Amino acid sequence: MTMNGPEECPSSRPAADGLDAAVALFHSLSDGTRLAITLRLADGEARVADLVGELGLAQSTVSAHVACLRDCGLVVGRPEGRQVYYSLARPELLELLASAETLLAATGRAVALCPNYGTDSGPGRVAQVAEVPGE
Repeated sequence: MTMNGPEECPSSRPAADGLDAAVALFHSLSDGTRLAITLRLADGEARVADLVGELGLAQSTVSAHVACLRDCGLVVGRPEGRQVYYSLARPELLELLASAETLLAATGRAVALCPNYGTDSGPGRVAQVAEVPGE
């Protein structure tokens, strides 16, 4: 995925109250590339070049997503010579990711089956969800 402008980064939107800030937080993690970067950084710091190699994405794409996460205050950079090593800014983010994994395990495929945001969402998906046994 490529980012075409600041409108795709939630940090560019003003947060009027606590709910808006929470929306921006979850929106910043809702992009698959940003979530993959965040999960990778949960294992330790990395340079953009490392993320490019591990995620198989273009350098410009990774840089834009890292910048978005940095602008949101979720990622910090530590310069070392000409390199910048990125890491998660707050340990609470690890707790949030762990809680998300626990919630996903507890709900099974319920979120994946969501007709709006699920992994199989698309035309005709609502009818298929209605046919799931036990639902």
